[in-house]
Amino acid sequence: MGALARGTLAQEVSIPMDPSPGHFPVMLREAVAALAPRPGGHFLDGTFGGGGHTRAILEATAPDGRVLSLDADPAAIARGEPLRAEVGERLILREGNFAGLAGFAREAAFAPLDGILLDLGLSSFQLADPGRGFSFSGDGPLDMRFGPTATETAEAIVNGRDEADLADLIFRYGEERWARRIARAIVRERARAPIATTGALAVIVAGAVASAGAGRERIHPATRTFQALRIAVNRELAVLEEALAGALDVLAPGGRLAIIAFHSLEDRIVKQFMRREATACVCPPRVPVCTCGHRAALRLVERKGLRPSETEVAINPRSRSAILRIAERLP
Repeated sequence: MGALARGTLAQEVSIPMDPSPGHFPVMLREAVAALAPRPGGHFLDGTFGGGGHTRAILEATAPDGRVLSLDADPAAIARGEPLRAEVGERLILREGNFAGLAGFAREAAFAPLDGILLDLGLSSFQLADPGRGFSFSGDGPLDMRFGPTATETAEAIVNGRDEADLADLIFRYGEERWARRIARAIVRERARAPIATTGALAVIVAGAVASAGAGRERIHPATRTFQALRIAVNRELAVLEEALAGALDVLAPGGRLAIIAFHSLEDRIVKQFMRREATACVCPPRVPVCTCGHRAALRLVERKGLRPSETEVAINPRSRSAILRIAERLP
C-alpha cells in the first residue's frame, strides 16, 4: 500500500506543519492521512490556498508522488510558484475552479487519480485581505469573489436584489433566522445611499439583529449574512455538486476522496452524495423490485465525519466547525 496503509490512524502519520506565517491548514494530518498517500501516486488538491495541504501531500508521497493543485484565486496560484520551483514537475498548478477538476486532470494527463482533497473553507490570506471583502473585521469593498471569473459581486447582490430575494438568499444560504428583518434593513439603508463596504453592511446587519432583541451569540451577528452572500457570489453549492460528480469520473479504483466542509449546507451535500454512491440501490423504500439500476461506486471509510482535535481548535479557532468525510472508489 506504499508509505501509508489504508486505515492508518491520522495521528500515526508524520506530516510537517505548513510554514506559511499565519496560515493554518485545517485538519492537515487527518486530511492527508485520509488520502492514504504513497510514493508515485497522483493526487489532486482542489484548493491550493496557502499551500499547506499540497506541501504535506508532496512530503507524504516523496520521492516521486505528484500533485495537481487548483485554485480559482490567481493570488493563490502565485503563492504556489516558489513551491513549484522547489519540487519541479512533481507539482502542477492550475488557476481554475474545482468544479472542473475532472477536466483539469484529463488535460494534464493526470487521471486516474489516487486521491482528491477538497478543503471548502476560505484561506487565511483571503480573510486577512480587506480588499477581498470576505470579512467584516476590516473595512473593504463588498466583493467576495474567489476569482475574477465570478460575474456578480456581493455589492451587486446587496444593492440590486429586491427585498424578498435578499431575505430568501440570507435564509437559505446563511440559515439566518432574522433574514427578513435583515433584508428589510438593507433595502431601507440602500435607498439612502448604496452599500459599498463590508463595514457598512456589518453595521446594518448588526443593528437589524439587535433590534429584534436577539441575545448575545458566540459569533458576530453578520456572520451568517456574509456566509450567504459569499455562497451566492461563488455558486458554492452548485460548484460542489459538479466537483463531486467529476471526482467519481477520475478517481482510480481504491482512490480516496476527502472533503473538509465548514457549514451544514455543504456538509449535507457531501454526506448525501457519499451515502448515495455507497448504496447499491437508491429506489424508494416501497418499490418491491429495484428499477434504478444504480450500483455502488464508493465505500465509506468513516461512517461519521471526523472533527478537528481540541488542540487544533485551540491553536486555530477557525477550524472549530470543520468536518472531514472520506470515501474510497470501488472497482
